[in-house]
Amino acid sequence: MDILVTGGSGFIGSNFIRHMLEKYPDYRIINLDKLTYAGNPDNLKDVESNPNYSFVHGDICDVFVVSKVMQLVDRVVHFAAESHVDRSLDDGSVFVRTNVLGTHTLLESALEHDIKRFVHVSTDEVYGSINEGSFKETDILVPSSPYSSSKAGSDLLVQSYYITHKLPVIITRCTNNFGPYQYPEKLIPLFVTNLLDGRKVPVYGTGQNIRDWIYVLDHCKAIDFVLHNGSVGEIYNIGGGAEKTNLEITGKIIEMVGSDESMIEYVKDRLGHDLRYSLDCSKLRGLAWAPEYDFNKALELTVRWYVENRWWWEKLKH
Repeated sequence: MDILVTGGSGFIGSNFIRHMLEKYPDYRIINLDKLTYAGNPDNLKDVESNPNYSFVHGDICDVFVVSKVMQLVDRVVHFAAESHVDRSLDDGSVFVRTNVLGTHTLLESALEHDIKRFVHVSTDEVYGSINEGSFKETDILVPSSPYSSSKAGSDLLVQSYYITHKLPVIITRCTNNFGPYQYPEKLIPLFVTNLLDGRKVPVYGTGQNIRDWIYVLDHCKAIDFVLHNGSVGEIYNIGGGAEKTNLEITGKIIEMVGSDESMIEYVKDRLGHDLRYSLDCSKLRGLAWAPEYDFNKALELTVRWYVENRWWWEKLKH
């Protein structure tokens, strides 16, 4: 199998590539990444010499570059996206360009080159906030930020290429990821690295916003499962089954790092901050997929990784 992974130098993409190369030694993977601030060559230093891995520096909006790599593969796993909500509130234009126009470029090329399966990696944020219950794949999308709106737009584009052109697409929507190689602007790596540097951690509002958390390797294994076993034209929710308030997460990190609650700094709440995300993942679990990692154990592994890999994150923060 020859797979194009877009955004493979990012957090989830790099973990996915490493997982696939280890599990399938006969698969070949091309990583197409623009290397924006969150795309980091250090994320895949350990696989650079693997003969089944190759890297192409390019933009998914570049028709020529996309076509050049697309003709070398038969499967696509599309991670590449601008993904930080706060940045989208400051300037949404880059999110529309990459997430919508970039996805469109990939879809057109996939159609031209007869791609056998196109997995589009999306987010639970496209559904919006839910106070009770959990979102199913058939629920309407009510995104609340330029980031989540651009991802919802890309989801709809992907669906349209299946309906109109019968392009064999699959959409996955996942809850909050955490683990090694996550850029330290996101909650868990930001808080861990701040505390390791003796700096306070900024908690939005009262810290009562709820997210479901999944260890990144569980997410990668779910995408692997869907790539091989999912049905084309379908959407699959992926969750870890670990709903926590931001304040709960903060307390666990503080305890693991050996700090105390005096390091919490409550800051003005984010504009349009969704209260709770929650996914009904029974569809995927019905196909015999389930997360393997216990949340607390995975958080311990994650904190330990940042403690042991200052070389990776210090230059990103400073």
